[in-house]
Amino acid sequence: MSSSLEIPDDEKGYDLELFCVPKHYENDLERVFIPHGLIMDRTERLARDIMRDMGEHHIVALCVLKGGYKFFADLLDYIKVLNRNSDKSVPLTVDFIRLKNYSNDESTNSVKVIGGEELSALSGKVCMNIETDIVETGKTMQTLLSILNGYNPKMVKVVSLLVKRTPRSSGYRPDYTGFEIPDKFVVGYALDYNEYFRDLSHICVVSEQGKQKYKV
Repeated sequence: MSSSLEIPDDEKGYDLELFCVPKHYENDLERVFIPHGLIMDRTERLARDIMRDMGEHHIVALCVLKGGYKFFADLLDYIKVLNRNSDKSVPLTVDFIRLKNYSNDESTNSVKVIGGEELSALSGKVCMNIETDIVETGKTMQTLLSILNGYNPKMVKVVSLLVKRTPRSSGYRPDYTGFEIPDKFVVGYALDYNEYFRDLSHICVVSEQGKQKYKV
């Protein structure tokens, strides 16, 4: 299991005015929590770790939509660069699945799986499950892993950009983690709040005004 960059509980983040944030979100956010440049640098390092550990296998990269699409694309771009420029390269194919388990800013106990009709192709293969929605309690990922293991893959490795430090955690940890963060509700870099904020480049903390504005 790889290490992660641990962000302490007292981390305050950065003033919004120091970064480029869409005008329509200026009053809906408290702070920039993880700047885009730091996300990209950490993602590049994860790509190197994955190639080091899994460079002997044909990998099926499974993207968890919708929150996973940015991390998925950027991570695979870094892996493709390593494939082109190193002596060790791996065949890489992709597939997509969607999970839904949030109501407003609260995780529910019910996990809805959408897609994955072609997951039978995982049989006997190495699956790299890429999840950028926050691993919080771990129950969602454990449910997905039980589904994936039903297709008899050779190996399943989970890559998550974020893991939340919370007393609600089941103790589950991904194989590869970008950042371990405090118990805050964050958005941006494709993470959403009721489908808003996916278009932010940075990961930010939502203000109470923002939660009320976009509440359903």
